[in-house]
Amino acid sequence: MDSPHGAAVKAENFGLRGPRGWVFRGVVLDADPGSLIAVEGPSGSGRTCLLLALTGRMKATEGHAEIAGHRLPKHMTAVRRIAALGPVTGVNELDQSLTVAEQLREGALLQRRYEGPVRALLRPRGERRAGTQARIDAALAAAGLDLAGLPKGPRTSVRDLERLEAVRLSVAIALLGSPRLLALDDLDLKLSDAERAEAWTLLRSIAARGTTVLAVCSDAPDDVTVLRTGAAAAEPEDKAEADTEATASATGDNSADNSADTDDDTDDDTKGTDDALAEARRA
Repeated sequence: MDSPHGAAVKAENFGLRGPRGWVFRGVVLDADPGSLIAVEGPSGSGRTCLLLALTGRMKATEGHAEIAGHRLPKHMTAVRRIAALGPVTGVNELDQSLTVAEQLREGALLQRRYEGPVRALLRPRGERRAGTQARIDAALAAAGLDLAGLPKGPRTSVRDLERLEAVRLSVAIALLGSPRLLALDDLDLKLSDAERAEAWTLLRSIAARGTTVLAVCSDAPDDVTVLRTGAAAAEPEDKAEADTEATASATGDNSADNSADTDDDTDDDTKGTDDALAEARRA
């Protein structure tokens, strides 16, 4: 069952085929509301496309998924209403020309305009401003971003943020709409080990409040549900068990015989991912 805040995420034989081959396929998942899910795999293995498909931004071509009971790919619009997307290169990025305060106000304005109730637009201006600021403050607190600690406070340019600060800002903007599913791409990109640990601590805290979290990464921690993309893709499993199985597989007699086929599949996956992302940008 779904909680009032989080979204159950299910997938059965979920796949996407592009003009040059499969971007991802055979995805199986059954995660409860408030779960923390990592999409793990090498760059070019379809991680971002899977993230976009599960949030209703990209149409799958095989199997189906359900987000809070909304079936994909049939009900993509309904899923987009309850799933907030962090920055995805070429699709949904922070505006480097804005200050942090401007970026937050823009995010709040867009959320209110497209997702908020019409009656909210009819309230007195002062009341609307107070309500907007309250939502921004709550989102910043949940994301762990202290504006006073930035070099120029709220007037700090987005382009001057450290990578982890940018992640926290993206999370805060996504949380403005009180999503049931929060999705982040390239979570551990350009982060040190200590910063990576902080980022996962942040996502755990959001999931603990009931919001389901889906994060693309290169290396997931041991205590999360893991979806793998690329040649190592399999049903979601405990990461420690998966590592043991991967080690056993790597020492098998057939590993050398299959290496050439794996390289060819990886090339096709990368090309398919590029094609699918280009289609998402056009959409």
